[in-house]
Amino acid sequence: MKKELSQKALKIITKMQQNELTESYIYHAIAKFAKGDENKKTLMRLGDEEKAHYEIWKKYTGVEMKPQKLKIFKYKLLARVLGFTFAVKLMENGEEASQKEYELLAAEVEESAKIRADEEEHEAALLGMLDEERLQYVGSMVLGMNDALVELTGSLAGFTFAMQNTRLIALSGLILGISATFSMASSEFLSARSEGRSDALKSCCYTGIAYLITVALLITPYLLIGNNGYMGALFAMIGVVILIIAGFTYYISVAQGERFKPKFLEMTLISVGVAVISFFVGILAKNFLGVDI
Repeated sequence: MKKELSQKALKIITKMQQNELTESYIYHAIAKFAKGDENKKTLMRLGDEEKAHYEIWKKYTGVEMKPQKLKIFKYKLLARVLGFTFAVKLMENGEEASQKEYELLAAEVEESAKIRADEEEHEAALLGMLDEERLQYVGSMVLGMNDALVELTGSLAGFTFAMQNTRLIALSGLILGISATFSMASSEFLSARSEGRSDALKSCCYTGIAYLITVALLITPYLLIGNNGYMGALFAMIGVVILIIAGFTYYISVAQGERFKPKFLEMTLISVGVAVISFFVGILAKNFLGVDI
């Protein structure tokens, strides 16, 4: 089976062999703490297949390799913090970036194209079988986060010019945010109950937690910046909004296979647009009412 290969082809095969071995260890490591027997079995199957692919490429290189410990640690950490579905799909997305290398390899190793196609088809099917609880409630988290971003961004922007004092703005935002958190969570609970869902409590918890975390992050700039730096706090808050949207949208795009850019632009334009409108509403309200705080 072993044949004379060009240095370029050998380099690609060596890289593939190393990745297959490391990913085999990653799948097996994540399977140990993943919840659900079916999820564990699926991850173990993926790990076994990666090891089989490693053995195929070893016949070409004749080299026994060791897994990359830092990469294993990275994906184990991601799996614990952001969920195993996100971690393994992010890892597989990284492989897609090397597609051109596999096409070049096919010119010298005919069976590589078939191996690659079989691998992608089977792995896609297995990844689709993963069932993680937190992804079942992504809709609730999006609802809580979106509502907090739009409502609180607009409110804080309006408060910024109306009050012109970071401590007063933070206090007002905190009171509004906590009240809105309970309101949003209870609305989600009642909505889920009216639909006859048995997971109403979990759904409302995910919504409330997402809302509360967003509130805390948006208020933080006003707590860290001095009383007279309200404009700086406003711009910092908008920066935090964009970062939250980017981070959460990226998570969704990887975990659920959705497109990143359209969703990110849509959420950003809505949140920033509301903030700009609310800021001018604050100016008008202050001037019209003649209030000077």
